[in-house]
Amino acid sequence: MKMASTKFIVALGFCALLLSGCSKKSTATVVNSKHVKIGFIGLTCEAPIYTAYEKGFFKDEGLEPELVKCSWANYKDNLALGSYDITHHLVMYFLKPIEQGLDVRFLGGVHTGCLRVQTGVNSPIHKIQDLKGKSIGVPGMGTPPFVFANRVLGTHGIDAGKDITWKVYPAGELGLALRKGEVDAVADAEPIGTLLIAQGIARNVEGMDEATDEPYASEYCCEIIGNGKWIDANPDSAARATRAILRGAKWVQENPKAAAQLAVDKKYLASTVELNTVAISRLKYIPTVSDAEQTLYTAAKEMREAKMLSPTTDTDALAKRAFMHLPGVTDEWIKSVKVETVPGGQVDPNEDIRLYADLLQKNTEDSCCRRKMFDQPDQEAPNLADPDAPCPDKSMMASQK
Repeated sequence: MKMASTKFIVALGFCALLLSGCSKKSTATVVNSKHVKIGFIGLTCEAPIYTAYEKGFFKDEGLEPELVKCSWANYKDNLALGSYDITHHLVMYFLKPIEQGLDVRFLGGVHTGCLRVQTGVNSPIHKIQDLKGKSIGVPGMGTPPFVFANRVLGTHGIDAGKDITWKVYPAGELGLALRKGEVDAVADAEPIGTLLIAQGIARNVEGMDEATDEPYASEYCCEIIGNGKWIDANPDSAARATRAILRGAKWVQENPKAAAQLAVDKKYLASTVELNTVAISRLKYIPTVSDAEQTLYTAAKEMREAKMLSPTTDTDALAKRAFMHLPGVTDEWIKSVKVETVPGGQVDPNEDIRLYADLLQKNTEDSCCRRKMFDQPDQEAPNLADPDAPCPDKSMMASQK
C-alpha cells in the first residue's frame, strides 16, 4: 500500500477537475431565498447541525431549513452542484478540490481537531522521524486520520507514499493490531485515541496530536462550508444559516450529553447515547471566524509541503479564496450568543471513558458492524463510500489476513 498516498491525492482531486469551471466569479442575481438546504452524512461531529435544526435555530434566523442526507462518496460533488447549500465538514477534505477550482467557500469554524497518531506504550517510537520505514494502521485510506498523518509526515521530510506501509483495520481493532505488533503505530480519531490511552495500550507520538500539538491545536478540523454560487445569490441567507450552525456549536459545547441524546433519539446516526456522549465530549465546539480563516493558511501550507497540494500553488492565495466573510458573522457576534444549560446535559469525561471501555468489552457484535457504533468521521469515510453500504468484505481487512 505504499503507493496509496499518491493514489489518494489523485482520487481526491479528480471529481474537482470535472468542475474546474466553477472557479469563476458568479454573476447570480441576489435573491436571498429563505429556503436553505443543509447537507449531512450522519456523523457524531455533525451535532451542531442536528441541534440547530431541532432547536429551531434556523427558523429563529427567519429561514426555512431542509436537511439533505448525503453519502461520503458524492459529498463534495453534491455541494458544488447544489444538491445542498451549506454544511460543516473537514478542512483538509475540501482544500484540494478548491485548489483545482471547486467553487465552495468556508464560512466559520465549528470544532477543533480530534486526530492523532499513537504507538505502543513500550514502543521505541517517540518522535515523528522515528516513523520512517514503519507501518501505520488506519481506519481507511483517504480517511481523516490518514490525511492528517500524511500531512504531518510530509512536513517532517517523510514520504508517506514510499517510507510508510499503510494497513487498514476497522477502527475498533486498531488497538488490538497495535498490541499484537501487526503495526508500529496507528492513526485514529476520538474517542478511539483517548480510549487506547485509558486502556494502557497506546501513547501519543510527539508532535502528532491535533488536540495539543501546534499548529494543529489552534486549527479547526471542521468548518462551515457553502456552495459558492448559492452564497453569491443568497448572501444574507447564507449568513443566517451560518449563524444558526455556529449557535448550534455553542449549544453542543455547553450540553454534550443532551446533544448526544438528541442525535440518537432523532435517529441521525447509528449509535448509543453513551457512546455518542463520549465521542462528542472529546471534541471542542468553540465556534470562531478569525481562527477558522487562519486554519486555512496553515493547513494549506503544510499540505503543499506534504505534496497533497501542487508544489506551484500559492497557499496564501488559496486560503484567501477559500474563506469568505459574511455580514453579521463575526467573533464579536459569537461572543454575544447565549445558549441554555440543560439540566443533566453535561458529562464527566473521566467517568464516561471508563463507561466506554466497559461497553466495548461487553459488545460481542462482529467488529465490522460495531464500527457503526463509533460513528466518527473516520468510520464511514470515502474509502467506504456510502454510510448505508454493507460492511466491507472481510478479505479486504488487514486484521483478517
